[in-house]
Amino acid sequence: MCGNLTAHIVLSRMSTASKVTFGLCCTASVGIIGYVHYKQAYDREQLHLGVVRDIERRERRKAENVYVLQQQTELAKELRRGITTIRENNT
Repeated sequence: MCGNLTAHIVLSRMSTASKVTFGLCCTASVGIIGYVHYKQAYDREQLHLGVVRDIERRERRKAENVYVLQQQTELAKELRRGITTIRENNT
């Protein structure tokens, strides 16, 4: 109660220009604080999306590597069959 009374006395003794300046400063401060909180939440979300994209990229690469490995395995089998066929024909 005492703090509220003191603020009332101080505000009643301030000039109109001082009150306007004080109000604008308070409004600007609240705006800046609000923007910083918004920007922080936005940046955190962007970082999270980056992690999600990295995980998806890793999964895609893994699937591609498995596919390439399967193709190489099939080609190696065909090559072995071809070499075996050539050796059988030569003997």
